[in-house]
Amino acid sequence: MQPSAVPELAHTHARPIHWVATATALAGVVALSSVLGPDAATAAAPVPGPQTKSAPAHIAPPDPAAVEFPLECGPVKAVVKKKASGDLDGDGRPETVAVVHCDAPMGTPPDGVYVLTRAAGGGAPRVVATLADPKDRTNVDDFAVRDGEVTAVLLGYSSADVPSCCPDVREGVKWHWENGTFVRSAPSGARTV
Repeated sequence: MQPSAVPELAHTHARPIHWVATATALAGVVALSSVLGPDAATAAAPVPGPQTKSAPAHIAPPDPAAVEFPLECGPVKAVVKKKASGDLDGDGRPETVAVVHCDAPMGTPPDGVYVLTRAAGGGAPRVVATLADPKDRTNVDDFAVRDGEVTAVLLGYSSADVPSCCPDVREGVKWHWENGTFVRSAPSGARTV
């Protein structure tokens, strides 16, 4: 047997640093393959024809602070008491529903409930519907937007003789978009005096 002409190679004797280097390289390959790998597989075949797409996540709902509400408040300003957002008309863009009243220093000013939207291309938000008019002398309680519906409890008065401080009528109502307009409905037995 003839002796090797090449001196003993350093890589033939594994040292701890070699194992650390190998583990680091392998971890780097695994991490890089997860970033550069193919898209996730799906079991369903693509559906031919038009498809419904959900609204892009980057569309912000209209901001009530940027809107002039149809309220006559005299020397005081309009205040947004509550707000909630959701897609009420199914167009993929969120609307904002705002409960607004005049910032009166005393008493209980009536609330208005307004629907705000903005054009498809963006632009300034605007009031597109009045669900509860302040002229009706109601206040809003338990207000929410869920599943394309606006729900609220309206506190009102059975007669003009009832003081503004003490509403004596409680009515649960909801509004939903139907045939191009908001339709108001009340659950059965929702009105109490």
